[in-house]
Amino acid sequence: MIDYLEQAIREILADMGGVPEGFDIAFEKPNNPEHGDVATNVAMKLAKQFKKPPRAIAEEIAQRLTEKPIDPDRVAAVEVAGPGFLNFRFSERYLTDAVAGLLEAGANYGRTAQGAGKKAIVEYVSANPTGPLTVGHGRNAVLGDTVANLLDWTGYEVTREYYFNDAGRQMRILGESVRARYLALVDPNIPTKQIQVSEGEFVTVPEPFPDDGYLGEYISDIAESLYVEYGADLAHSTEVKPFKEAAEKAIFADIEQTMVRLGIRMDTYFNEHSLYENNKVWETLDALRAKGFVYDREGAVWFKTTELGKDKDTVLVKSTGEPTYRLPDIAYHVNKFERGFDKIVDVFGADHIATYPDVLKALDVLGFDTSKVDVIIYQFVTLVRGGEPVKMSTRKANYVTLDELMNEVGEDVTRFFFLMRSPNTHLEFDLDLAKEAGEKNPVFYLQYAHARICSIVRKAQEVGFQFGQSPDLSLLGHETEIDLMKVLLEFPGVVQRAADVREPHIVATYLREVAEAFTQFYGQCRIIGEAPALATARMHLAEAARIVLHNGLTVLGISAPERM
Repeated sequence: MIDYLEQAIREILADMGGVPEGFDIAFEKPNNPEHGDVATNVAMKLAKQFKKPPRAIAEEIAQRLTEKPIDPDRVAAVEVAGPGFLNFRFSERYLTDAVAGLLEAGANYGRTAQGAGKKAIVEYVSANPTGPLTVGHGRNAVLGDTVANLLDWTGYEVTREYYFNDAGRQMRILGESVRARYLALVDPNIPTKQIQVSEGEFVTVPEPFPDDGYLGEYISDIAESLYVEYGADLAHSTEVKPFKEAAEKAIFADIEQTMVRLGIRMDTYFNEHSLYENNKVWETLDALRAKGFVYDREGAVWFKTTELGKDKDTVLVKSTGEPTYRLPDIAYHVNKFERGFDKIVDVFGADHIATYPDVLKALDVLGFDTSKVDVIIYQFVTLVRGGEPVKMSTRKANYVTLDELMNEVGEDVTRFFFLMRSPNTHLEFDLDLAKEAGEKNPVFYLQYAHARICSIVRKAQEVGFQFGQSPDLSLLGHETEIDLMKVLLEFPGVVQRAADVREPHIVATYLREVAEAFTQFYGQCRIIGEAPALATARMHLAEAARIVLHNGLTVLGISAPERM
């Protein structure tokens, strides 16, 4: 409908003198249903162009639309309101025909083709294998995976990628932490010390233990598995490599298992180390130097970001010869462009907000089209229990893993709660609400609505009503039936909008509207007990609501149970 109205208005505006190239005609759903089903402020945006009052422009557009005429089987009325809004009312014929199309599309309803023929890559999670995924990683994982789902639903060929670094200081400290725990198993008499992890909390570690070492129980578990396999054989070597490799293997297996629980499966894993093996890091640095944006000073290599709007220049290679993380990140994004992706999506925490622009500036310098790169910055998560925050720490022993969260509230609830708010807002994850099995719990409310419709349809079929016959949907004229149809037909646009702005919470919020509209409909319109034709039409409308709830939950990566 929006596409149809936009095309009709554009044709009229062309007759009226045309509009600037790239002019956007936006539609929105009025807050007050009395103002129609969709509205546009196009006349107000063109007042300067046409040198007329907005209302006069709106009235001329409305007059021309009715003269054209606009299809009355689609649009029942075109009205001018206020200072120059154009309001449109859908015809009941359009609504019933569209619901018939919804039923026919079934599991594919809501899919669009905007990205057809294009390739997208979404990089998310991307935690180095130094420990289990925490609640902080959870929002990244669920947000990235759902954005990938949205792009898939809008026609893109999507690659889900996990980027990691299994080299460097962090991994060395990881290996040393495991080695220290292993040596303590070989020789229980090794002296120990205590490290404070929070006020009043200490962890006992063997001496020597690396500064800033990893203190979680998983380190002891990995050390114990090595001791079981090798006994004391590894104790005579100072080499940290076997401990690091064992830790990486065990931790990655744990990470993958956690992601599978959340319904996340990666298409590719990209190791930062490969960018050094194929010399891509240094080729990228040479390319920036050739463009005149790199210079040497005090033994370090600098990027001239002051020439690109930044207050200070940026170090790309330290005086020790070790690149900062920006340089391999630039090389990694060059690699993404070279792989031919039309859309490149990165999901980062708020701690990246000051650093990712350097990567985009470098890509600009190298001649890449950075309009293809979308960076999603999400705010952090606070777990709340009893109104009080639950403390978390990534490296110390005092943190909450993503598995622990799922063990407590379940996988579906975990995913949905991470998606309830815009990525731009801080998220308070209310554990008490998450565990509540009632209407206050938003994911329970949606799943219950789906299961309830399944139950209603089963009961209707038990008394003889069946799908497959051609229902007379024109019999659906009750106010709640009309309202429900209008809400259901918004779904493809909701999916497209959520994909365009990379904000999955738009779908979550919309599904609540669907469940509420169905509840209103079913509260006032019986199925069993009505005349067969009307009952059949209403059963099909109930099925349409089920399809939308099912498809919407699928987009969010959440199950749609048939019984609860």
